Amino acid sequence: MFIGRVVSVNVGLARDVVWNDHSVSTGIFKEPVAGRVRVRTLGLEGDRQADLTVHGGPEKAVYAYPSEHYEFWKKELGRTSMMWGMFGENLTTQGLLEDTARLGDEYRVGSATVVVTRPRFPCYKLGIKFGTMEMVKWFQGSGRSGFYLSVRQEGDVGVGDRIELISSNKSKPRISEVFLERVE
Repeated sequence: MFIGRVVSVNVGLARDVVWNDHSVSTGIFKEPVAGRVRVRTLGLEGDRQADLTVHGGPEKAVYAYPSEHYEFWKKELGRTSMMWGMFGENLTTQGLLEDTARLGDEYRVGSATVVVTRPRFPCYKLGIKFGTMEMVKWFQGSGRSGFYLSVRQEGDVGVGDRIELISSNKSKPRISEVFLERVE
């Protein structure tokens, strides 16, 4: 069943930044790329996570974030524009939201098959990216978490690709429910 589309595919390598007079490695700086990108079991080709204890790995191989949230953040942060990938997401999506995606939902995105595993709970590196540690609290309070995907079948993805629901278990909680449960 057709759910939505890929608006942007974003990748980036880990880089060192200075935070509180210390060098910190982070992979949150993602940039949109043109063409097709290979989706592998541990993430997108050309992308790296810096701290594999909290990001990446088979259960957090791909981070998806709804494009619908960008307008909210532009208003909230007083910005006129924001580049896709601003939240560190690999896939900026349209039509796939936290209140419809459920744990275990399986989707075809491009020629890859992915499974929803959990919402994203932000760390201090989101604050580094936005230049204020308040961003972590704002992000959490907004309920606009996005979610992680595991890769069931490798493939490739590009801008404009359809997102199609393959299977869903209605007894599983929605991402928004899991996120709110943990935040409260």
